[in-house]
Amino acid sequence: MTDTALKPAPINHWLNGKLTPGTSGRSARVFNPATGEVQGLVDLASVDEIGAAVEAATAAAARWRTVPLSKRAEIMFRFRALLDAGRDDLARILTREHGKVHADALGEIARGIENVDFACGIPNLLRGGYSEGASTGVDVYSIQQPLGVVAGITPFNFPAMVPLWMIPNALACGNAFILKPSEKDPSASLFIADLLQRAGLPDGVFTVIHGDKVAVDALLEHPGVAAVSFVGSTPIARYIYQKGTEHGKRVQALGGAKNHMLVLPDADVNMAADAAVSAAYGSAGERCMAISVVLAVGDVAGELVDAIASRLPALKVGPGSDAANEMGPLISREHRDKVAGYIGSAAEQGATIVVDGRAQEFSGNGFFLGVSLLDHVTPDMDAYRDEIFGPVLCVVRVPTYEAGLKLINDNEFGNGTAIFTRDGGAARQFQFECQVGMVGINVPIPVPVAYYSFGGWKASLFGDTHMYGPDGIRFYTRTKVITSRWPDPAGSRVDLGFPQNR
Repeated sequence: MTDTALKPAPINHWLNGKLTPGTSGRSARVFNPATGEVQGLVDLASVDEIGAAVEAATAAAARWRTVPLSKRAEIMFRFRALLDAGRDDLARILTREHGKVHADALGEIARGIENVDFACGIPNLLRGGYSEGASTGVDVYSIQQPLGVVAGITPFNFPAMVPLWMIPNALACGNAFILKPSEKDPSASLFIADLLQRAGLPDGVFTVIHGDKVAVDALLEHPGVAAVSFVGSTPIARYIYQKGTEHGKRVQALGGAKNHMLVLPDADVNMAADAAVSAAYGSAGERCMAISVVLAVGDVAGELVDAIASRLPALKVGPGSDAANEMGPLISREHRDKVAGYIGSAAEQGATIVVDGRAQEFSGNGFFLGVSLLDHVTPDMDAYRDEIFGPVLCVVRVPTYEAGLKLINDNEFGNGTAIFTRDGGAARQFQFECQVGMVGINVPIPVPVAYYSFGGWKASLFGDTHMYGPDGIRFYTRTKVITSRWPDPAGSRVDLGFPQNR
């Protein structure tokens, strides 16, 4: 093998409709999590490069906002068709850089496509309102107009789906969009950029700028960026919101989670166990909607723990390129080791390790960790308090429904939760009483469909609007109200009185 073959591939920015090498002189390594090998070097933008990207996007936005809604919808329809046709190729990119198995990658893309479907209806979504005859000879109507240049800062765990929560609505509303993807798995964003160009999106309307904190701060501080969307951890979400709003921007920042699944004694134990395993270990637990805590009420606890544990030996963990595997590696060696540390600390603090993922052996240098199940976890333990973001499921035994509900409502996060029961009255009471933004009833991962909106409460969301769906349209537009009259000039007169409806 030649030296050239061993050299990591460069991963450039997407500016003005083409791949553009960075000029900062800085780059970051992109790993294949299944092998531990460096496979790419992604450019990291400087403040000047961010400025140039915003300038180009500003010029493009001025032209794009004049494009008719029917034309924007046509481009979204073409983009949707190209994305559908290319989903296997995109899934392979996700597997190569993130590590998730191919089937999981395809699921991520399918949920992303739902948001393109929604944006295809932009002529209907931007209809506005009209009141004829609000006063004598006066009509009042409202219109929704784009903000200009908007930016998205997206996480490593869903490098295709989360950008697609933002991009279709932002573009369809008439904005230019700058995407700053995670530097850990940046190539999916370039695949999307190419599809948008092939769909007919004018150059400069969509930009991909890679980077780290330098790029993030530059976007937050640049006066030409009107709004910022973010998904990531709570400390960073809080920072994004505070810094962005300090600089006069509209900000929606989705943070972390600690999602509980409350299992009542009347629940179907096998169904609850299947759901807990699926929701805890899918995507290697690296998703903000993962169930990380099962609250087992009363006598159901022992049977439920046994049922969950019995399912774990059959899970196939390995490289995502192997279709037989159900769970891939974690994103990095450092993150794998951090997650493993929670297993040890839980045992030291009094939890029972029912299944220890650290004991599973894997060949090679990939960032693998087996699945873990912890029982007798208590709220004072690190494994309960922190968002682990890995394949670790904690079981907390509670005596009553009320005790379980209190733990959910007392938690600093309020992203997602679920209840498993056969009692419709208990389920209805739960959906009313729980202080969480997204609730599942016998559904472990209640991610809303694209024509609703995604977002939690409390420390899981900073800002006034949720992501995608109707809230996405509201976030990427501002309302203008027009009061119109076409009087006979002969009847015109001076009137210093307060305007009245009469």
